Amino acid sequence: MSASISNERPHPDKVLVDIVDYVSSYEIRSDLAYETARNCLIDTLGCGLEALDYPACTKLLGPIVPGTMVPNGARVPGTSFQLDPVQAAFNIGAMIRWLDFNDTWLAAEWGHPSDNLGGILAVGDWLSRTAVAAGEPPLLMKQVLTAMIKAHEIQGCIALENSFNQVGMDHVVLVKVASTAVIAQLLDLTREQSIAALSLAWVDGQSLRTYRHAPNTGSRKSWAAGDATSRAVRLALIAKTGEMGYPSVLTAKTWGFYDVSFRGHEFRFQRPYGSYVMENVLFKISFPAEFHAQTAVEAAMTLYGKLRAAGKSAADIRHITIRTHEACIRIIDKKGPLNNPADRDHCIQYMIAIPLLFGRLVASDYEDRVAADPRIDALRQKMETVEVPQFTADYHDPEKRSIANSLRVELVDGTVLEETVEYPIGHRRRRKEGMPLLEAKFKTNLARRFPLEQQTVILNSSLNQKALEGMAVHEYVELYVTYGNTGGCALL
Repeated sequence: MSASISNERPHPDKVLVDIVDYVSSYEIRSDLAYETARNCLIDTLGCGLEALDYPACTKLLGPIVPGTMVPNGARVPGTSFQLDPVQAAFNIGAMIRWLDFNDTWLAAEWGHPSDNLGGILAVGDWLSRTAVAAGEPPLLMKQVLTAMIKAHEIQGCIALENSFNQVGMDHVVLVKVASTAVIAQLLDLTREQSIAALSLAWVDGQSLRTYRHAPNTGSRKSWAAGDATSRAVRLALIAKTGEMGYPSVLTAKTWGFYDVSFRGHEFRFQRPYGSYVMENVLFKISFPAEFHAQTAVEAAMTLYGKLRAAGKSAADIRHITIRTHEACIRIIDKKGPLNNPADRDHCIQYMIAIPLLFGRLVASDYEDRVAADPRIDALRQKMETVEVPQFTADYHDPEKRSIANSLRVELVDGTVLEETVEYPIGHRRRRKEGMPLLEAKFKTNLARRFPLEQQTVILNSSLNQKALEGMAVHEYVELYVTYGNTGGCALL
Protein backbone atom coordinates (compact mmCIF):
# COMPACT_ATOMS: atom_id res chain seq x y z
CA MET A 1 0.00 0.00 0.00
CA SER A 2 1.53 3.34 -1.08
CA ALA A 3 1.97 6.21 1.35
CA SER A 4 -0.44 9.08 0.96
CA ILE A 5 0.84 12.20 -0.77
CA SER A 6 0.99 15.37 1.29
CA ASN A 7 -1.55 17.99 0.26
CA GLU A 8 0.56 20.82 1.65
CA ARG A 9 1.00 23.45 -1.07
CA PRO A 10 4.67 23.40 -2.14
CA HIS A 11 6.92 26.35 -2.82
CA PRO A 12 7.16 27.26 -6.52
CA ASP A 13 9.69 25.30 -8.53
CA LYS A 14 13.09 27.01 -8.68
CA VAL A 15 12.98 27.11 -12.49
CA LEU A 16 9.84 29.26 -12.36
CA VAL A 17 11.23 31.55 -9.68
CA ASP A 18 14.55 32.04 -11.46
CA ILE A 19 12.81 33.06 -14.68
CA VAL A 20 10.45 35.50 -12.99
CA ASP A 21 13.21 37.05 -10.90
CA TYR A 22 15.40 37.46 -14.00
CA VAL A 23 12.63 39.14 -15.98
CA SER A 24 11.63 41.48 -13.16
CA SER A 25 15.01 42.35 -11.69
CA TYR A 26 17.86 41.87 -14.15
CA GLU A 27 19.03 45.05 -15.86
CA ILE A 28 20.32 44.65 -19.40
CA ARG A 29 23.48 46.74 -19.67
CA SER A 30 24.92 45.31 -22.86
CA ASP A 31 25.02 47.75 -25.78
CA LEU A 32 25.71 44.78 -28.05
CA ALA A 33 22.53 43.08 -26.87
CA TYR A 34 20.41 46.16 -27.64
CA GLU A 35 22.06 46.71 -31.01
CA THR A 36 21.54 43.07 -31.92
CA ALA A 37 17.93 43.25 -30.71
CA ARG A 38 17.31 46.18 -33.04
CA ASN A 39 18.76 44.21 -35.93
CA CYS A 40 16.66 41.25 -34.88
CA LEU A 41 13.53 43.41 -34.79
CA ILE A 42 13.89 44.72 -38.34
CA ASP A 43 14.93 41.36 -39.73
CA THR A 44 11.99 39.59 -38.08
CA LEU A 45 9.46 42.13 -39.29
CA GLY A 46 10.96 41.95 -42.77
CA CYS A 47 10.51 38.17 -42.79
CA GLY A 48 6.85 38.69 -41.93
CA LEU A 49 6.40 41.17 -44.75
CA GLU A 50 7.83 38.72 -47.27
CA ALA A 51 5.47 36.00 -46.01
CA LEU A 52 2.50 38.18 -46.98
CA ASP A 53 3.24 37.29 -50.61
CA TYR A 54 2.11 33.70 -49.88
CA PRO A 55 -1.63 32.92 -49.80
CA ALA A 56 -0.95 29.82 -47.67
CA CYS A 57 0.09 32.26 -44.94
CA THR A 58 -2.37 35.09 -45.46
CA LYS A 59 -5.39 32.78 -45.41
CA LEU A 60 -4.69 32.26 -41.69
CA LEU A 61 -4.50 35.95 -40.83
CA GLY A 62 -7.06 38.44 -39.61
CA PRO A 63 -9.65 38.37 -36.83
CA ILE A 64 -11.35 35.16 -35.78
CA VAL A 65 -14.71 36.71 -36.64
CA PRO A 66 -14.33 38.40 -40.07
CA GLY A 67 -14.78 42.15 -40.00
CA THR A 68 -13.93 42.57 -36.32
CA MET A 69 -11.82 45.59 -35.39
CA VAL A 70 -10.80 46.08 -31.76
CA PRO A 71 -10.67 49.65 -30.41
CA ASN A 72 -7.08 50.40 -29.38
CA GLY A 73 -6.20 46.91 -30.58
CA ALA A 74 -2.82 45.77 -31.84
CA ARG A 75 -1.91 46.38 -35.46
CA VAL A 76 -0.55 43.59 -37.67
CA PRO A 77 2.40 44.97 -39.69
CA GLY A 78 1.94 44.95 -43.44
CA THR A 79 -1.86 44.70 -43.18
CA SER A 80 -4.81 46.82 -42.11
CA PHE A 81 -5.83 44.49 -39.29
CA GLN A 82 -6.40 45.85 -35.77
CA LEU A 83 -6.98 42.92 -33.43
CA ASP A 84 -7.13 41.84 -29.82
CA PRO A 85 -3.61 41.07 -28.54
CA VAL A 86 -4.07 37.28 -28.51
CA GLN A 87 -5.12 37.08 -32.16
CA ALA A 88 -2.63 39.77 -33.18
CA ALA A 89 0.14 37.71 -31.57
CA PHE A 90 -0.90 34.71 -33.66
CA ASN A 91 -0.97 36.81 -36.83
CA ILE A 92 2.44 38.37 -36.26
CA GLY A 93 3.95 35.09 -35.06
CA ALA A 94 2.70 33.15 -38.08
CA MET A 95 3.95 35.79 -40.51
CA ILE A 96 7.46 36.04 -39.12
CA ARG A 97 7.95 32.29 -38.97
CA TRP A 98 6.26 31.30 -42.22
CA LEU A 99 9.27 31.25 -44.55
CA ASP A 100 11.82 29.87 -42.06
CA PHE A 101 13.92 33.01 -42.54
CA ASN A 102 14.06 34.56 -39.05
CA ASP A 103 16.83 34.11 -36.49
CA THR A 104 17.98 30.80 -35.03
CA TRP A 105 19.45 29.32 -31.86
CA LEU A 106 21.18 25.94 -31.98
CA ALA A 107 22.05 23.86 -28.94
CA ALA A 108 20.67 20.69 -27.34
CA GLU A 109 17.34 22.12 -28.50
CA TRP A 110 16.87 24.22 -31.61
CA GLY A 111 14.57 27.14 -32.13
CA HIS A 112 13.96 30.66 -33.34
CA PRO A 113 13.89 33.12 -30.42
CA SER A 114 12.49 35.96 -32.52
CA ASP A 115 9.26 33.94 -32.65
CA ASN A 116 8.55 35.60 -29.30
CA LEU A 117 8.17 38.94 -31.06
CA GLY A 118 4.61 37.99 -32.03
CA GLY A 119 3.39 38.24 -28.45
CA ILE A 120 5.77 40.99 -27.38
CA LEU A 121 4.88 43.39 -30.19
CA ALA A 122 1.14 42.68 -30.06
CA VAL A 123 0.95 43.30 -26.32
CA GLY A 124 3.30 46.28 -26.44
CA ASP A 125 1.29 47.92 -29.21
CA TRP A 126 -2.05 47.28 -27.49
CA LEU A 127 -0.78 48.59 -24.13
CA SER A 128 0.75 51.64 -25.78
CA ARG A 129 -2.47 52.55 -27.62
CA THR A 130 -4.57 51.90 -24.53
CA ALA A 131 -2.33 54.08 -22.37
CA VAL A 132 -2.48 57.00 -24.80
CA ALA A 133 -6.26 56.68 -25.04
CA ALA A 134 -6.37 57.00 -21.24
CA GLY A 135 -4.08 60.04 -21.24
CA GLU A 136 -1.10 58.10 -19.91
CA PRO A 137 2.45 57.74 -21.28
CA PRO A 138 2.89 55.05 -23.97
CA LEU A 139 5.25 52.11 -23.88
CA LEU A 140 8.53 52.78 -25.62
CA MET A 141 10.33 50.59 -28.11
CA LYS A 142 13.21 50.17 -25.66
CA GLN A 143 10.81 48.10 -23.55
CA VAL A 144 10.11 45.94 -26.59
CA LEU A 145 13.84 45.46 -27.20
CA THR A 146 14.38 44.60 -23.52
CA ALA A 147 11.58 42.04 -23.65
CA MET A 148 13.12 40.57 -26.79
CA ILE A 149 16.53 40.22 -25.14
CA LYS A 150 15.02 38.51 -22.10
CA ALA A 151 12.78 36.20 -24.15
CA HIS A 152 15.78 35.19 -26.25
CA GLU A 153 17.73 34.52 -23.06
CA ILE A 154 15.04 32.36 -21.43
CA GLN A 155 14.40 30.28 -24.54
CA GLY A 156 18.08 29.98 -25.42
CA CYS A 157 19.44 29.17 -21.95
CA ILE A 158 16.90 26.40 -21.40
CA ALA A 159 17.72 25.08 -24.88
CA LEU A 160 21.46 24.91 -24.20
CA GLU A 161 21.33 21.72 -22.15
CA ASN A 162 17.79 20.36 -22.56
CA SER A 163 16.58 18.54 -25.65
CA PHE A 164 12.82 18.59 -26.09
CA ASN A 165 13.02 17.08 -29.55
CA GLN A 166 14.49 13.89 -28.14
CA VAL A 167 11.29 13.31 -26.18
CA GLY A 168 9.14 14.17 -29.20
CA MET A 169 8.19 17.73 -28.27
CA ASP A 170 8.55 20.74 -30.50
CA HIS A 171 10.72 23.66 -29.49
CA VAL A 172 7.74 26.04 -29.51
CA VAL A 173 7.13 25.02 -25.89
CA LEU A 174 10.05 27.35 -25.13
CA VAL A 175 8.45 30.14 -27.16
CA LYS A 176 5.34 29.81 -25.04
CA VAL A 177 7.32 29.85 -21.79
CA ALA A 178 9.62 32.73 -22.75
CA SER A 179 6.77 34.81 -24.17
CA THR A 180 4.66 34.21 -21.07
CA ALA A 181 7.46 35.42 -18.82
CA VAL A 182 8.15 38.70 -20.59
CA ILE A 183 4.52 39.43 -21.42
CA ALA A 184 3.68 39.00 -17.73
CA GLN A 185 6.09 41.83 -17.00
CA LEU A 186 4.71 44.02 -19.79
CA LEU A 187 1.26 43.49 -18.27
CA ASP A 188 2.64 44.47 -14.85
CA LEU A 189 1.68 41.20 -13.17
CA THR A 190 2.74 40.70 -9.57
CA ARG A 191 5.51 38.22 -8.81
CA GLU A 192 2.95 35.65 -7.67
CA GLN A 193 0.85 36.19 -10.80
CA SER A 194 3.91 35.87 -13.03
CA ILE A 195 4.87 32.56 -11.43
CA ALA A 196 1.30 31.37 -11.86
CA ALA A 197 1.34 32.36 -15.55
CA LEU A 198 4.57 30.42 -16.13
CA SER A 199 3.16 27.39 -14.39
CA LEU A 200 0.12 27.52 -16.68
CA ALA A 201 2.45 27.50 -19.69
CA TRP A 202 4.12 24.31 -18.47
CA VAL A 203 0.80 22.67 -17.52
CA ASP A 204 -0.43 22.96 -21.11
CA GLY A 205 -0.16 19.94 -23.34
CA GLN A 206 2.82 20.67 -25.58
CA SER A 207 3.11 20.43 -29.37
CA LEU A 208 4.32 17.15 -30.83
CA ARG A 209 7.26 17.62 -33.17
CA THR A 210 5.78 15.30 -35.77
CA TYR A 211 4.83 18.16 -38.11
CA ARG A 212 8.53 18.91 -38.65
CA HIS A 213 9.56 15.39 -39.65
CA ALA A 214 8.91 12.77 -42.30
CA PRO A 215 6.40 11.41 -43.10
CA ASN A 216 4.16 14.17 -41.64
CA THR A 217 6.12 17.35 -42.40
CA GLY A 218 3.61 20.11 -43.02
CA SER A 219 2.70 23.76 -42.79
CA ARG A 220 1.86 23.71 -39.09
CA LYS A 221 5.57 24.14 -38.49
CA SER A 222 5.15 27.61 -39.98
CA TRP A 223 2.38 28.72 -37.62
CA ALA A 224 3.17 26.66 -34.52
CA ALA A 225 5.27 29.45 -32.98
CA GLY A 226 2.51 31.98 -33.66
CA ASP A 227 0.16 29.66 -31.83
CA ALA A 228 2.61 29.37 -28.92
CA THR A 229 3.26 33.09 -28.50
CA SER A 230 -0.46 33.88 -28.74
CA ARG A 231 -1.16 31.23 -26.11
CA ALA A 232 1.38 32.97 -23.90
CA VAL A 233 -0.60 36.21 -24.16
CA ARG A 234 -3.79 34.37 -23.24
CA LEU A 235 -2.23 32.67 -20.22
CA ALA A 236 -0.66 35.90 -18.93
CA LEU A 237 -4.04 37.62 -19.19
CA ILE A 238 -5.68 34.73 -17.33
CA ALA A 239 -3.08 34.99 -14.56
CA LYS A 240 -3.64 38.76 -14.35
CA THR A 241 -7.20 38.07 -13.18
CA GLY A 242 -5.75 36.36 -10.12
CA GLU A 243 -6.30 32.84 -11.45
CA MET A 244 -4.26 30.36 -9.44
CA GLY A 245 -1.08 28.64 -10.61
CA TYR A 246 0.51 25.24 -9.96
CA PRO A 247 3.76 25.75 -8.05
CA SER A 248 5.31 22.30 -8.54
CA VAL A 249 4.19 21.97 -12.14
CA LEU A 250 7.64 20.70 -13.14
CA THR A 251 8.69 18.61 -10.15
CA ALA A 252 5.45 17.06 -8.88
CA LYS A 253 5.85 13.29 -8.72
CA THR A 254 3.87 11.36 -11.34
CA TRP A 255 1.83 14.36 -12.49
CA GLY A 256 4.51 17.01 -13.12
CA PHE A 257 6.18 17.94 -16.39
CA TYR A 258 9.43 16.13 -15.63
CA ASP A 259 7.75 12.77 -14.98
CA VAL A 260 5.02 13.06 -17.62
CA SER A 261 6.92 14.64 -20.49
CA PHE A 262 10.66 14.67 -19.81
CA ARG A 263 11.36 11.05 -18.87
CA GLY A 264 11.88 11.96 -15.23
CA HIS A 265 14.84 14.24 -15.90
CA GLU A 266 15.14 17.70 -14.41
CA PHE A 267 16.31 20.63 -16.51
CA ARG A 268 20.02 21.37 -16.55
CA PHE A 269 21.50 24.83 -16.94
CA GLN A 270 24.85 25.83 -18.39
CA ARG A 271 24.81 29.48 -17.39
CA PRO A 272 22.71 32.06 -15.48
CA TYR A 273 20.34 34.32 -17.39
CA GLY A 274 21.91 37.48 -18.80
CA SER A 275 22.11 38.65 -22.42
CA TYR A 276 24.28 35.90 -23.91
CA VAL A 277 21.70 34.51 -26.33
CA MET A 278 20.81 37.76 -28.06
CA GLU A 279 24.49 38.64 -28.35
CA ASN A 280 25.23 35.30 -30.03
CA VAL A 281 22.01 34.64 -31.95
CA LEU A 282 22.29 33.40 -35.53
CA PHE A 283 20.72 35.42 -38.33
CA LYS A 284 19.45 33.89 -41.54
CA ILE A 285 20.64 36.42 -44.04
CA SER A 286 21.45 34.79 -47.36
CA PHE A 287 18.98 31.94 -47.69
CA PRO A 288 15.47 31.01 -46.47
CA ALA A 289 16.69 27.59 -45.39
CA GLU A 290 16.60 25.54 -42.19
CA PHE A 291 19.68 26.76 -40.35
CA HIS A 292 21.59 23.50 -40.28
CA ALA A 293 21.72 23.77 -44.08
CA GLN A 294 22.85 27.41 -44.32
CA THR A 295 26.54 26.61 -44.75
CA ALA A 296 25.71 23.76 -47.13
CA VAL A 297 23.74 26.13 -49.36
CA GLU A 298 26.57 28.67 -49.27
CA ALA A 299 29.01 25.92 -50.26
CA ALA A 300 26.69 24.83 -53.07
CA MET A 301 26.51 28.39 -54.38
CA THR A 302 30.31 28.55 -54.51
CA LEU A 303 30.45 25.19 -56.29
CA TYR A 304 27.88 26.41 -58.81
CA GLY A 305 30.28 29.21 -59.70
CA LYS A 306 33.20 26.79 -60.00
CA LEU A 307 31.19 24.50 -62.27
CA ARG A 308 30.26 27.39 -64.54
CA ALA A 309 33.85 28.63 -64.65
CA ALA A 310 34.92 25.15 -65.80
CA GLY A 311 32.19 25.01 -68.44
CA LYS A 312 30.29 22.40 -66.44
CA SER A 313 26.84 22.15 -64.86
CA ALA A 314 24.89 19.99 -62.44
CA ALA A 315 24.35 17.55 -65.33
CA ASP A 316 28.05 16.67 -65.08
CA ILE A 317 27.81 15.56 -61.43
CA ARG A 318 28.17 11.86 -60.68
CA HIS A 319 28.06 11.87 -56.87
CA ILE A 320 27.84 14.33 -53.95
CA THR A 321 28.98 13.61 -50.40
CA ILE A 322 27.51 15.91 -47.76
CA ARG A 323 29.86 15.91 -44.76
CA THR A 324 27.94 17.38 -41.86
CA HIS A 325 27.07 17.36 -38.15
CA GLU A 326 24.70 15.03 -36.28
CA ALA A 327 21.87 17.53 -35.80
CA CYS A 328 21.69 18.17 -39.54
CA ILE A 329 21.34 14.47 -40.27
CA ARG A 330 18.68 14.05 -37.60
CA ILE A 331 16.53 16.96 -38.76
CA ILE A 332 16.88 17.48 -42.51
CA ASP A 333 18.51 14.43 -44.08
CA LYS A 334 15.60 13.23 -46.16
CA LYS A 335 15.05 10.82 -49.03
CA GLY A 336 11.93 9.98 -51.01
CA PRO A 337 9.12 12.24 -52.22
CA LEU A 338 8.74 15.77 -50.88
CA ASN A 339 5.08 16.63 -50.61
CA ASN A 340 4.87 20.37 -49.92
CA PRO A 341 7.02 23.49 -49.38
CA ALA A 342 7.37 22.71 -45.67
CA ASP A 343 8.73 19.28 -46.60
CA ARG A 344 11.24 20.77 -49.02
CA ASP A 345 12.69 23.42 -46.75
CA HIS A 346 13.50 20.67 -44.27
CA CYS A 347 15.46 18.59 -46.77
CA ILE A 348 19.18 19.34 -47.07
CA GLN A 349 19.40 17.50 -50.38
CA TYR A 350 16.74 19.74 -51.91
CA MET A 351 18.38 22.88 -50.51
CA ILE A 352 21.70 21.86 -52.10
CA ALA A 353 20.19 20.78 -55.42
CA ILE A 354 18.50 24.13 -56.11
CA PRO A 355 21.67 26.27 -56.00
CA LEU A 356 23.68 23.67 -57.91
CA LEU A 357 21.06 23.75 -60.66
CA PHE A 358 20.02 27.40 -60.69
CA GLY A 359 22.61 29.37 -58.73
CA ARG A 360 20.08 30.62 -56.18
CA LEU A 361 17.83 29.63 -53.28
CA VAL A 362 14.83 31.88 -52.62
CA ALA A 363 11.53 31.26 -50.85
CA SER A 364 9.62 30.60 -54.06
CA ASP A 365 11.99 27.73 -54.88
CA TYR A 366 10.08 25.56 -52.41
CA GLU A 367 6.82 25.95 -54.31
CA ASP A 368 5.36 23.24 -56.55
CA ARG A 369 6.21 25.07 -59.75
CA VAL A 370 9.95 24.83 -59.13
CA ALA A 371 9.84 21.45 -57.36
CA ALA A 372 8.26 19.85 -60.44
CA ASP A 373 11.61 20.07 -62.29
CA PRO A 374 12.75 16.41 -62.58
CA ARG A 375 16.42 17.40 -62.38
CA ILE A 376 16.03 18.22 -58.67
CA ASP A 377 15.09 14.72 -57.56
CA ALA A 378 17.60 13.22 -59.98
CA LEU A 379 20.35 15.23 -58.29
CA ARG A 380 19.06 14.37 -54.82
CA GLN A 381 19.48 10.70 -55.62
CA LYS A 382 23.20 11.24 -56.19
CA MET A 383 23.73 12.55 -52.65
CA GLU A 384 24.80 10.83 -49.44
CA THR A 385 25.25 12.33 -45.97
CA VAL A 386 28.10 11.47 -43.61
CA GLU A 387 28.59 12.73 -40.07
CA VAL A 388 31.93 14.32 -39.23
CA PRO A 389 32.43 13.91 -35.45
CA GLN A 390 34.52 17.08 -35.24
CA PHE A 391 31.73 19.07 -36.88
CA THR A 392 29.33 17.73 -34.25
CA ALA A 393 31.72 18.55 -31.41
CA ASP A 394 32.26 22.10 -32.68
CA TYR A 395 28.50 22.55 -33.05
CA HIS A 396 28.09 22.00 -29.30
CA ASP A 397 31.26 23.86 -28.23
CA PRO A 398 30.05 27.09 -26.54
CA GLU A 399 33.17 28.91 -27.75
CA LYS A 400 32.58 27.95 -31.37
CA ARG A 401 28.92 27.07 -32.03
CA SER A 402 29.80 26.34 -35.62
CA ILE A 403 27.31 24.86 -38.09
CA ALA A 404 29.77 23.31 -40.52
CA ASN A 405 28.98 21.58 -43.80
CA SER A 406 31.35 20.32 -46.46
CA LEU A 407 30.38 19.25 -49.97
CA ARG A 408 32.48 16.89 -52.07
CA VAL A 409 31.31 16.81 -55.69
CA GLU A 410 32.60 14.14 -58.05
CA LEU A 411 32.08 14.78 -61.76
CA VAL A 412 31.63 12.15 -64.44
CA ASP A 413 35.08 12.98 -65.85
CA GLY A 414 36.72 12.20 -62.49
CA THR A 415 37.17 15.80 -61.39
CA VAL A 416 36.56 16.40 -57.67
CA LEU A 417 35.42 19.74 -56.27
CA GLU A 418 35.21 20.42 -52.54
CA GLU A 419 33.89 23.32 -50.52
CA THR A 420 33.64 23.68 -46.73
CA VAL A 421 31.87 26.44 -44.82
CA GLU A 422 32.15 26.36 -41.03
CA TYR A 423 30.24 29.48 -39.96
CA PRO A 424 27.21 30.89 -41.81
CA ILE A 425 27.18 34.55 -42.70
CA GLY A 426 24.67 35.29 -39.89
CA HIS A 427 27.00 33.89 -37.19
CA ARG A 428 28.51 36.24 -34.63
CA ARG A 429 31.97 35.48 -36.06
CA ARG A 430 30.79 36.91 -39.38
CA ARG A 431 28.60 39.68 -37.91
CA LYS A 432 30.61 42.54 -39.45
CA GLU A 433 30.19 40.95 -42.87
CA GLY A 434 26.55 40.09 -42.28
CA MET A 435 24.93 43.24 -40.90
CA PRO A 436 25.05 45.31 -44.11
CA LEU A 437 23.45 42.34 -45.87
CA LEU A 438 20.82 42.06 -43.14
CA GLU A 439 19.90 45.71 -43.65
CA ALA A 440 19.74 45.12 -47.39
CA LYS A 441 17.41 42.18 -46.78
CA PHE A 442 15.17 44.45 -44.68
CA LYS A 443 15.09 47.10 -47.40
CA THR A 444 14.13 44.48 -49.97
CA ASN A 445 11.28 43.27 -47.79
CA LEU A 446 10.01 46.80 -47.16
CA ALA A 447 9.92 47.38 -50.92
CA ARG A 448 7.64 44.37 -51.32
CA ARG A 449 4.92 46.09 -49.34
CA PHE A 450 5.23 49.85 -49.10
CA PRO A 451 5.63 52.89 -51.35
CA LEU A 452 9.02 54.60 -51.32
CA GLU A 453 8.03 57.40 -48.95
CA GLN A 454 6.77 54.92 -46.34
CA GLN A 455 9.91 52.80 -46.76
CA THR A 456 12.07 55.85 -46.07
CA VAL A 457 10.18 56.73 -42.89
CA ILE A 458 10.46 53.15 -41.60
CA LEU A 459 14.18 53.01 -42.37
CA ASN A 460 14.89 56.33 -40.68
CA SER A 461 13.07 55.13 -37.57
CA SER A 462 14.58 51.63 -37.57
CA LEU A 463 18.28 52.08 -38.27
CA ASN A 464 18.98 54.71 -35.60
CA GLN A 465 19.34 52.98 -32.23
CA LYS A 466 18.51 55.95 -29.99
CA ALA A 467 15.65 57.14 -32.16
CA LEU A 468 14.07 53.71 -32.20
CA GLU A 469 14.42 53.16 -28.45
CA GLY A 470 12.68 56.47 -27.74
CA MET A 471 9.68 55.86 -30.01
CA ALA A 472 6.28 54.89 -28.66
CA VAL A 473 5.47 51.32 -29.59
CA HIS A 474 2.19 52.16 -31.29
CA GLU A 475 3.85 54.91 -33.32
CA TYR A 476 6.49 52.53 -34.60
CA VAL A 477 4.00 49.79 -35.45
CA GLU A 478 1.77 52.35 -37.18
CA LEU A 479 4.57 52.92 -39.69
CA TYR A 480 3.91 49.41 -41.04
CA VAL A 481 0.16 49.74 -41.50
CA THR A 482 -1.23 49.39 -45.02
CA TYR A 483 -4.45 50.71 -46.39
CA GLY A 484 -6.03 49.14 -49.44
CA ASN A 485 -4.86 45.89 -51.01
CA THR A 486 -3.01 43.79 -48.45
CA GLY A 487 -1.84 41.07 -50.82
CA GLY A 488 -4.33 38.36 -49.97
CA CYS A 489 -5.32 39.52 -46.48
CA ALA A 490 -8.96 40.43 -46.03
CA LEU A 491 -9.59 44.15 -45.74
CA LEU A 492 -11.13 45.77 -42.71
